[in-house]
Amino acid sequence: MVENDATRDDYEDKYLGGGEDDLTERLADIDDETAEARAQALLEGLDDYDLDEEDRALLGAWGFDFDEEDEQFADPVVAIVGRPNVGKSTIINRILGRREAVVEDKPGVTRDRVSYKAEWVGKRFTLVDTGGWESDARGIDAQVADQAEIAVEQADVVILVVDARVGITASDEQIVRMLRRVKKPIILMANKIDDSHLEPEIYSLWSLGMGQPFPVSGLHGRGLADALDELLEVMPEHSQYAQPEAPGGPRRVALIGRPNVGKSSLLNKLAGSERAVVNDLAGTTRDPIDEVIELGGYPWRFIDTAGIRRRQHMAKGAEFYSSLRTQTALERSEVAVVLLDVSEPLSEQDVRIIQTTIDSGRAMVLAFNKWDTLDEERRDMLEREIDRDLAHVKWAPRVNISAKTGWHKDKLVPALERSLESWDSRIPTGRLNAFLGELAAAHPHPLRGGKQPRILFGTQVSSRPPKFVLFTTGFLDPGYRRFITRRLRETFDFTGTPIEISMRVRERRSLGIVRGAKRKRVARAHANANVLPKRERA
Repeated sequence: MVENDATRDDYEDKYLGGGEDDLTERLADIDDETAEARAQALLEGLDDYDLDEEDRALLGAWGFDFDEEDEQFADPVVAIVGRPNVGKSTIINRILGRREAVVEDKPGVTRDRVSYKAEWVGKRFTLVDTGGWESDARGIDAQVADQAEIAVEQADVVILVVDARVGITASDEQIVRMLRRVKKPIILMANKIDDSHLEPEIYSLWSLGMGQPFPVSGLHGRGLADALDELLEVMPEHSQYAQPEAPGGPRRVALIGRPNVGKSSLLNKLAGSERAVVNDLAGTTRDPIDEVIELGGYPWRFIDTAGIRRRQHMAKGAEFYSSLRTQTALERSEVAVVLLDVSEPLSEQDVRIIQTTIDSGRAMVLAFNKWDTLDEERRDMLEREIDRDLAHVKWAPRVNISAKTGWHKDKLVPALERSLESWDSRIPTGRLNAFLGELAAAHPHPLRGGKQPRILFGTQVSSRPPKFVLFTTGFLDPGYRRFITRRLRETFDFTGTPIEISMRVRERRSLGIVRGAKRKRVARAHANANVLPKRERA
């Protein structure tokens, strides 16, 4: 279970004497060698208890390997462009083999340029989805068109998608004129050719001067293989425009929050350019947007997401799938920046978004937007409200910023680094059990039914987020688990990360089995010390 409550509560006052002690000083007096020796003795003592194979696996191994691939070159970049509602996102989903891009049967569903990692017959490339391009667009549609042009400029190859059933439109001809200026390889896809009897529709597309039109069906996948084979023929081995990622890749940050809370504005301010469409209309971002930005001397991969709506089942069409994309962005990220608007009261939505982040197991930073608009009196009042309403995430770093002006944006990176350091960290088993032993000695678990549950042994089974398993003789009260969590945070500085603590209640085995286990332990100890038992020496 995830233990969220990092604050002292009534349980400690009622059952644990207020929870005050000299734990820090006592732990400081225990050196690492002593702590490891004690932990080894506790581990051997578990032989007296019924353990299953899963228990022994947890006790015998810890950790995971990073898949660090040292890339010297960036994958080629392929931009897919076309006027609104010609099926660009449908084709992308078909190429990826999964539903990533938001699709709905109306124009303007994709508004930003969004990148995906793709592969065809073993060749990797980055596929960039764009909003519909129209030369006479105004307002937010004009910003969408600008994003599409930027995507073309930064691409190695361009896929132009047209609706073969509609034929060539004035917008298609304007896109072709724009593409001729950039002088890049073009793959012309004639979409919505769902059946062979529709193929004659593509002949008129030769007049665009973009080369052979490939009849495809994004809906059914028909004809895409031929078009992608041609793409590989004209695509360079490595990108001439994109920069390679550092070994291991940049740390991944999800920007999440309610719709129109300022996520895209913050992304643009951090990037130093208009990367995402910004408009007062709530929900202008519908797909997660990846942007690698250098901050503090290191690259960070920021994922700007659609705002999380009140309830997914209340959203329709594109809004529903955008909510799913936000969940996907959290899964792809390592740390989430939860953006909160201080010009509005903290809402149930905000609290739910924070809980969603905790449940995802990601590190977290709380960013309070528009803080620069508050006077001193309001700031003091708001800080007290935050302490009260967000007491359960007191462990999350807080940053007061302005997404619009960039005020205090430099404070974001230290908060991210601190949260990720905690998210990555592991407590040595000896230190963990020394902590548990001293804590239980100072504050033993209350008696329950005449019995007192004891902690036999503790181990951290993984990080990202830190997960702990406690082997006990009985169930620990929820209040006692919260107490352990709070003191664990204080002692080992788990700032910015959720902590998961689970229990494994185990019963002592029969006396005969216990004695047999002890004989085996003695034999192992002698073998390890290269000393034969007395009987054999005689």
